[in-house]
Amino acid sequence: MDPFRGLGMPRIPGLSDLLAQLQAQTEALAGLPRTLTDLNSAVRELIAATTVATETIASAQRTAERLETLVEELEEPVRALRPGLERVGKVLDDPVIDTVPDTLRHVTEDLVPLIHGLRQATTRLGSVTGALRRRGRPGAPDEGAP
Repeated sequence: MDPFRGLGMPRIPGLSDLLAQLQAQTEALAGLPRTLTDLNSAVRELIAATTVATETIASAQRTAERLETLVEELEEPVRALRPGLERVGKVLDDPVIDTVPDTLRHVTEDLVPLIHGLRQATTRLGSVTGALRRRGRPGAPDEGAP
């Protein structure tokens, strides 16, 4: 668009283009402070994110060092357990181990009642012998007789 159109001035070749470019440059310069403010804000956010990342990396490094120390402390005792664990594994792999629950059930069902009966019999026998002692043995002299 020719800014001098309608003012009665003759058209100068290239002047309209020059004015259009000057106007575009002026608009770009007018937007420059906002662009710089946005850039500054983005740089601040990048600095904050970098700080957080640095702190996170440092924390992860400390955690890794602690874990390494723990692993070093536990490695020898765990290695010492290996032979015993292998022996226990061989025992547990034995097919006889599969019969242990049934054997325990049979013991509980068969022997526990028998043991209970024996205890009752022992208690009764103790009561009878106690009663006989109090009465005295036949043919033995009475303790209270003259």
